[in-house]
Amino acid sequence: MTAAPSNILSTKTVSLADRTIGSGHPPFIIAELSANHGGDFDRAIRIINAAAKAGVDAVKFQAYTAESLTLDIDLEDFRITAQGPWQGRKLFELYQEAATPFEWFPELFAACKQRGIIAFASPFDKAAVDMLEDLEAPAYKIASFEAVDHELIAACAQTGKPLIISVGLCTSEEISEALDAAYTAGAHKIILLQCNSAYPANTTEANLHSIPALSQRFDVPVGYSDHTVNNVSSIAACALGACVIEKHVIDSVTPTTPDSDFSLTPDQLKALVTDCHSAWRARGVVREGPTALEASSLAFRRSLYVVSDIPAGSLFTRENVKSIRPGHGLAPKHLKTVLSANAARDLKRGEALDWKMITLQNSSST
Repeated sequence: MTAAPSNILSTKTVSLADRTIGSGHPPFIIAELSANHGGDFDRAIRIINAAAKAGVDAVKFQAYTAESLTLDIDLEDFRITAQGPWQGRKLFELYQEAATPFEWFPELFAACKQRGIIAFASPFDKAAVDMLEDLEAPAYKIASFEAVDHELIAACAQTGKPLIISVGLCTSEEISEALDAAYTAGAHKIILLQCNSAYPANTTEANLHSIPALSQRFDVPVGYSDHTVNNVSSIAACALGACVIEKHVIDSVTPTTPDSDFSLTPDQLKALVTDCHSAWRARGVVREGPTALEASSLAFRRSLYVVSDIPAGSLFTRENVKSIRPGHGLAPKHLKTVLSANAARDLKRGEALDWKMITLQNSSST
């Protein structure tokens, strides 16, 4: 018997609000609203409604001000030079445009609750953590760029809430340091997200094998934050054991926003939810032998049949016995034994062989 492969995914689970995340549970799907409100509160509500209708588990927001992230200064260091949708922009101006006003958060959280989905956020400073604590946020997400900010991680960990940490850009040492910061500050429920922090990300750089590897190395549930422009990587991640999928969502590709180039529309989000759950179910369990639906197919295996009439006492030969379909006779592995035996009675063409039809040499029966 071939040995079953060992399970290299952590068996730990994390409770977030009324959901259990981790091994043995469906993927937890997070719709990332981010900057896709475009400065329009009503649009933010439309995105929440669309996400709930698509079947997500949670909507995640980003809680920051431009001042909490960078300086309002016109120096080269503070301008985006890398290719992508934000190339040439000043950091301060981009964050100012993309920020979700703190005064929106009570109504945004209430809208999610009304629609039966979880609301939480990525805070970017202590003030944001305090604001989210006032709203009884059930968890905190550490964005991949902030995974090296141990003070921020500690501030979130001290709340006692679950932490979800994206590890895009992080080395193994930096992941260890982030976890140490979280555990030292009192965190005990942590999920890591494999992530490529390019916007948009390239599918060829998803490196999804990192999901089971991270889970094995750090013994925590691991999910995937997907910045690619389609659903392929997320679906594949679920097949590899990702317990969380995070994806940017928008109500419509127009008007554009800083994140619209790599965000899913409502129909695409609905397909993501359906396909990720299907991929999770397809993982199944390690097993041998036919499933319930396969059982009827056993009849179409090969087995040993009489292919020409055989008088009683005659020797079985390759001319009168063959391995053919269907599978009601002896297994083909017994052919060598049968070819050294005799017919126990008259046999007709088309009969499925069984041991009662066979007289083994030097034996009266089997």
